[in-house]
Amino acid sequence: MRGRTLALSQKELQRVNLISSCAKGDMVCARAAELLSLSVRQVKRLKKPLREQGEAALAHANRERPSPRRLPFRVRQAVIRLARTTYAGFNHHPLCEKLCEVEGFALSRESLRRLLRQAGVGSPRKRRAPVHRQRRLPSARQGELVQLDGSPHDWLEGRGPRLTALGMQDDATGKILAAQFFPSESAAGYLALLRQRLRRHATPLAFYGEHSGSFVRNHDFWSGEEQLAGKPQPTQFGRALEPLGITFIAARSPQAKGCVEPLWGVLQDRLTRELRLAQACHLDSANAVLRIFLTDYNRRFAHRPREIQTAWRPAPENLDRICCFVHHPVVSNDNIVQWEGQRFQIPQQARRFSFAGAKIHIYQALDGRVSLYYGDTRLQHTLASPG
Repeated sequence: MRGRTLALSQKELQRVNLISSCAKGDMVCARAAELLSLSVRQVKRLKKPLREQGEAALAHANRERPSPRRLPFRVRQAVIRLARTTYAGFNHHPLCEKLCEVEGFALSRESLRRLLRQAGVGSPRKRRAPVHRQRRLPSARQGELVQLDGSPHDWLEGRGPRLTALGMQDDATGKILAAQFFPSESAAGYLALLRQRLRRHATPLAFYGEHSGSFVRNHDFWSGEEQLAGKPQPTQFGRALEPLGITFIAARSPQAKGCVEPLWGVLQDRLTRELRLAQACHLDSANAVLRIFLTDYNRRFAHRPREIQTAWRPAPENLDRICCFVHHPVVSNDNIVQWEGQRFQIPQQARRFSFAGAKIHIYQALDGRVSLYYGDTRLQHTLASPG
């Protein structure tokens, strides 16, 4: 079995890495069982075929085997031919009825749907079935839930560049807690908005935002370190929320975000006209108008929460190491750190002679300043010449 070549899935690769660590003695079976959601006994069983047959032994046993319940090839060809000729234009449900009652085929509607999808024969009916929806009750206390979102729009109506407004709105009161114009929607913009929010107010319990790459991981690729840990690394914004103890809730649709979506409709109507009256034509002048507009908006539209007690928590003091970008490079043998085309030389420090091979932290502030840390110790460094 060692001569076979198989393409393992991410789940199977994770299982191979963890079971291999157990076989080498680098990890106890109880920890691997917890990460794989298996029993300890099952993990011990998997170690033996891995040693004897290699990694392919942990692949699914039915790999490359046709399902015994699969429709015969002649039946599948006949169904596809009838769907394209005699019953062309039929929806899946009536087509399944005709195939069973008239043609004598025994297959379910779901099997028919999968078969036609694989053959590229789509259903002519595109309308979704009606779904019962219910409006979500707003949070009871201020600071329980803060909604954040962005709105790219022609805010300056052609007088200047196209801008994106990022904003945070308290779910309990409808008050806009922070808002600012940026050239585009990015993690840097949301981190700047978070810093502005923490400086002026306090820390909320949870954020509610869209399921975008600025907030959550949207791809299934896991590094080796992530596979051993059993969870993916967070985004830069998600990493900033961890020391703050803020939970992030990702919405799966614009309708699920509640009051922040209608907010952009109001702002695109009212704020656009205020920008026109002020003749704002660039980013700085637009933000100046926005700051005045927020005070008037909150006075007009913010309402009392259902409970007087708030859920705000004190904000920490070390915002420079929270609202920033963090990278984890490894120091080379000559105590040089290479990062984004720059080379930082780390001289001999008071508490350590050399940092060769050590993983350090690079904190990149929102204004571009860079600082190096080893644990909680800030490292002195100089910018080395390229070469």
